Amino acid sequence: MPAPARSPLAGTLLGFDFGEKRLGVAVGETGTRLAHPVAAITAAATEARFAAIARLVTEWQPAGFVVGQPRHADGTEHPVAKLAARFARRLEARFGLPVAFVDETLTSAEAGARIREAGGRAATRGDLDAHAAAVILQSYLDNPDHSNAKGTHGRAAA
Repeated sequence: MPAPARSPLAGTLLGFDFGEKRLGVAVGETGTRLAHPVAAITAAATEARFAAIARLVTEWQPAGFVVGQPRHADGTEHPVAKLAARFARRLEARFGLPVAFVDETLTSAEAGARIREAGGRAATRGDLDAHAAAVILQSYLDNPDHSNAKGTHGRAAA
């Protein structure tokens, strides 16, 4: 049975590009509809990652989270998709905030192109991950009604 329809998230949002080695993080505001890269969390241990996220939650006071949903270019599920869904469930449980999903197909390539267009290059892989998170969050801000939003009563995609 599909989850009940949810209203789009509103306010300040944190966006995540989930990776097994790093988490790219971005912040955005639904009022301005602009997303900006913030950081890359490089901690490997789950508790260390969530401690870093807790510091960002304290700093930015988000109304919700947007998590990239990995898919292959042909639309099939990427092996990391289940890990990203579990990460989203943990975000929701720990912080009591709703989570929306956005297809993150080719976001890293788009982030790299944006960095190059701006006349630069990513100094580190983490820089690219933070920019990819901004692309994911910007995608949500551009079209919040087409995301797969889940609230505190819904379940993140498995």
